[in-house]
Amino acid sequence: MKSSEIRRKFIKFFEERGHKAIPSASLIPENDPSLLFTTAGMHPLVPYLLKGKHPQGQRLVNFQKCLRTDDIEEIGDTYHHTFFEMLGNWSIGDPDSKDGIGKNGYWKKESIEWSYEFLTSKNWLGLDHEKIAVSVFEGDQDASFDEESYNIWKRLEIKEQKIIKLPKQHNWWGQVLGPCGPNTEIFYWSGDGEAPKKFNHEDERWLEIWNNVFMEYNRKIKEKDKNGKPIDFYFEPLKQKNVDTGMGLERINYLVNDHEDDYTSDLYFPIIQKIEELSGLKYGDKPDQYYVDKDEKCWVDTRKLMRIIADHLKAAVMAISDGALPSNKDAGYVVRRLIRRSIVKANELGIKENFTAKLASVVFGIYNRIYDFNKEMIIYELDKEEGKFRKTLQKGIKEFEKIIKVYTRWSHEKSKLKGNFLSGPIVFRLFATYGFPLELIKEMTKEKKIEIDENGFWQEYKRHQELSRTASKGKFKGGLADSSAKTVKLHTAAHLLLAALKRVLGENVEQKGSNINPERLRFDFSHPEKMTPEDIKKVEELVNKMIEKKAPVEMEEMSIEEAKKSGANGVFEEKYGGRVKVFTINNFSKEICGGPHVKNTSELGHFKIIKEESSSAGVRRIKATLE
Repeated sequence: MKSSEIRRKFIKFFEERGHKAIPSASLIPENDPSLLFTTAGMHPLVPYLLKGKHPQGQRLVNFQKCLRTDDIEEIGDTYHHTFFEMLGNWSIGDPDSKDGIGKNGYWKKESIEWSYEFLTSKNWLGLDHEKIAVSVFEGDQDASFDEESYNIWKRLEIKEQKIIKLPKQHNWWGQVLGPCGPNTEIFYWSGDGEAPKKFNHEDERWLEIWNNVFMEYNRKIKEKDKNGKPIDFYFEPLKQKNVDTGMGLERINYLVNDHEDDYTSDLYFPIIQKIEELSGLKYGDKPDQYYVDKDEKCWVDTRKLMRIIADHLKAAVMAISDGALPSNKDAGYVVRRLIRRSIVKANELGIKENFTAKLASVVFGIYNRIYDFNKEMIIYELDKEEGKFRKTLQKGIKEFEKIIKVYTRWSHEKSKLKGNFLSGPIVFRLFATYGFPLELIKEMTKEKKIEIDENGFWQEYKRHQELSRTASKGKFKGGLADSSAKTVKLHTAAHLLLAALKRVLGENVEQKGSNINPERLRFDFSHPEKMTPEDIKKVEELVNKMIEKKAPVEMEEMSIEEAKKSGANGVFEEKYGGRVKVFTINNFSKEICGGPHVKNTSELGHFKIIKEESSSAGVRRIKATLE
């Protein structure tokens, strides 16, 4: 069963159950600069999960491009990936209904039963039900045991030994504030032979394949300290109950087809085959088979290296295609890191010539008719980045020799030092700046009888990793930190701000992102130069004038074509599907948006710009508040 057939079957299954298929959103969150990449299928739907009806209805289904970097050190095993596709289905609740679900929504029973049917029915994926195990939320002082999900699984004849109860760490979804709730995870036995009679979630042969999240609580602040920082929270039943599910295509593809590992499926093996051709080496008959790289006189694990290269280049191609060009900042830095890490690994395989563009062509073929690519632009960026880094790699070798000379001379002058020694930060600089793998640094220093502070290196590495992971996770709210009244007001003010900027600076102004929390509004927009104090004052006056008019905020649903003809602003339209919401404020602002808004501008208060600064080339940033 090809990956394209799995996608098709998934969409068809849920369409037959009243779901509307929506397109995959971009890997780059269009309206949230605090989030580097789209890391889950739900991200583009967050405004609707917080509050509001989706133009396509309550039941939705799609396959979504995702990219995560927090597992990058795990890449090289059989099932972790940087880029992946998430198959997902949703029930967007109705906050005005008695049960918070509404007549067209659904809850735990339907969600769990449909997941089980799609996985095990011979008409769909046909997986062995004896190899399925599940986990549910065990309950704590905040929320009760998810007995409903537990009993549904029992009715589906999942034996009690294969249903385990786990704490929030494993079976709970939620952010600091806002919608949250228990989830039930579905696992499948990937080991040889029959599945064990009892489920052990710590056994890695049990692979998680599907996650069903039930948003039924709202986490709110109970108490703050003297500085206004939340120190205690409480949970209340959520007025709008949502179902959010996700199943990784790569993993389910591997299991359905009984592949040796994820990288022998049709989503990866064509790339592996091209790497074999370029390196003259084979993927190997066994996971532990090794080959000699004769040029470097070292042993290499061809399987692990080829997996890393295939994974990283595919992720880079997908990210560049959606606008994340290699750079030293934010998403561009991640892309650059992926490309450079793949080049280092290819170098260990003996691939000394430029190869990234050749692998990109294979990626284009794998996703033909699934996604559109600007092939020329992607090839250009990869060639440019690879050429630059290969020069950097050679500079790194020279830098290493330079450091050794200086450090050796310094250590000889310090009689108290015992031998030659490279500190952790210096080792990490060689690793991070010049792309030297630690093993290569250890080998090079060993030849020169120099010790390295490996513990110091890992401390520096861990610090860097935490910074990267924090940046990658971001805020997860579609530009909004929460759904509080102050945040909703600032979100509405952002509409007025964009309209005012267009009037003062020109119609060429486009929104490039926003991040909003109860304390302030952060708004990025296209403009080639710094705003003058006069321009800032004019923008403030226009916004406050519209607030003083007590203008109603009116919403109308229409097709994208109708929205364009009406003159509505909107650069994020591809994530909404066939119909969109258009918010109009007194012929001053007309904008496509899916987030929550106030009903009248009189609710906003006084608008004040507190800072205007550069965000990136050609993009300015405004920070503002409501007083």
